[in-house]
Amino acid sequence: MGQISNYLRATRDRYREDLVENILPFWLQHGLDRKHGGIYTCVDRDGTLMDTTKSVWFQGRFAFVASFAYNQIEQRPEWLEAARTTIEFIERHCFDTDGRMFFEVTEDGRGLRRRRYVFSESFAAIAFSEYAIASGDKRYAEKAVQLFKDIQRFLTTPGILEPKYTEELQAQGHSIVMILINTASRIREALPDPVLDAQIAESLDKLERYFLHPEYKALLEMVGPNGEFIDSLSGRLINPGHCIETAWFILEEAKYRGGDKHLIELGCKILDWSWDWGWDELYGGIINFRDCKGLPCQDYAQDMKFWWPQTEAVIATLYAYQMTGEERYLKMHRQISDWMYAHLPDHEYGEWYGYLHRDGSVAQPAKGNLFKGPFHIPRMMIKGYQLCSELLAAEER
Repeated sequence: MGQISNYLRATRDRYREDLVENILPFWLQHGLDRKHGGIYTCVDRDGTLMDTTKSVWFQGRFAFVASFAYNQIEQRPEWLEAARTTIEFIERHCFDTDGRMFFEVTEDGRGLRRRRYVFSESFAAIAFSEYAIASGDKRYAEKAVQLFKDIQRFLTTPGILEPKYTEELQAQGHSIVMILINTASRIREALPDPVLDAQIAESLDKLERYFLHPEYKALLEMVGPNGEFIDSLSGRLINPGHCIETAWFILEEAKYRGGDKHLIELGCKILDWSWDWGWDELYGGIINFRDCKGLPCQDYAQDMKFWWPQTEAVIATLYAYQMTGEERYLKMHRQISDWMYAHLPDHEYGEWYGYLHRDGSVAQPAKGNLFKGPFHIPRMMIKGYQLCSELLAAEER
């Protein structure tokens, strides 16, 4: 057990140091808007601002991360203040008059674009709940629950969200089903509510009943209303990183329920299948997309290595090891963590690259845009620190 303990301790310390000394300082220096509030994310390799457009996703994501770091790593006043000013920017500028949220706003908060999704709302909700824990202001926990109920209303009321397809294609997507698990579980930490547990149960049931297709050993991104296999480019799509993220959401819920054996089995099955689809045996790392029949994917980035699938695999493998004790998951964790640290960090300017070619070379060096910013990487480091600390504590008992 000595080697495992040493590995967990070194990994825990590495994640914490990188978070505290590199990732968060980069975004506090180059991203935080001290004039208007909120966070910029469209920054070049050295932090130079390339576009003042603000991603509303990232207002919530950053406020969550800053609060989460404050709650789990260290109570640094600058993190709590960054969360506060970003939360205030969200409340002042990111909601449209009908209660829906924008997808993009100007730097001073004028709405630019809305989309048919509710991810802006989901990330704002977890920001409110985490900030409630950090600040002690319970009003934000109540706001998080209310926003979650609004999300459910947006999703279930015809006419609020524009359909993705015409009536010729009846389908449902994996992304909204899985994100509601994590959104509800994070809000539950601040304020338990029966609607949250009910949503988690419903999403878990849908994932297993509809999206899991054992005939392909795959969790599919799009299926019919009753889980029907759709034999098209979109219907055959596997997004390994997305599925691996779902796996750790399930394993986290299994842990919350005291070690639910069925959920542990389900989460590990999805992780194993998705790892087999995603891990690149030639170059290492998790690729973006696969076709469940082995046919060519239409996405031009199908074999690239983006930052976020790697970070999700780090969390998922640690959860799988914690919940099963199987050392193969710790081996997988070391495999992905070592590959990630060998390719993603920018040792000259700080932070991490986001977009790599299949061979691990940098495709473009910017540190952020409307989709990449301070979320997946710092969340991975916080969760990794937590899980390694818990595993070490368990060994010492």
